[in-house]
Amino acid sequence: MQKNKALIFVYNASSGVSHSLLDSVHKILSPKTYECKLCELTYGLFSEQKKWKAFKKQSDIEMSFLHKDEYQSRFKSKFEKLHDLPVVLYQDNYDLSVLIGKQELSQIETVEVLIEKIKSRL
Repeated sequence: MQKNKALIFVYNASSGVSHSLLDSVHKILSPKTYECKLCELTYGLFSEQKKWKAFKKQSDIEMSFLHKDEYQSRFKSKFEKLHDLPVVLYQDNYDLSVLIGKQELSQIETVEVLIEKIKSRL
């Protein structure tokens, strides 16, 4: 694991079981209006994508996964306004930078492409 370096994945979804269920229903009924491309890429309707799970397990960098409400409470002093979500942040000691922003995430079609982008930028 790289010392003091981490990736922070922030989903454009709220935490909690009820929110997860609503998100799954939204993906089924109206996938084109679902607002979290990161969720769409890394999760199926009910569970994590196998390729994504394997990537996380094999990676040597620490990763955190936050819902938007968790991100707001954890980093409220760091940012005056919330990043456009979803977003993948890179943390190097106390510095945070955007590794993959919302606009770029919206253009990614597969979890494999997401994984390659992450690997190429680390």
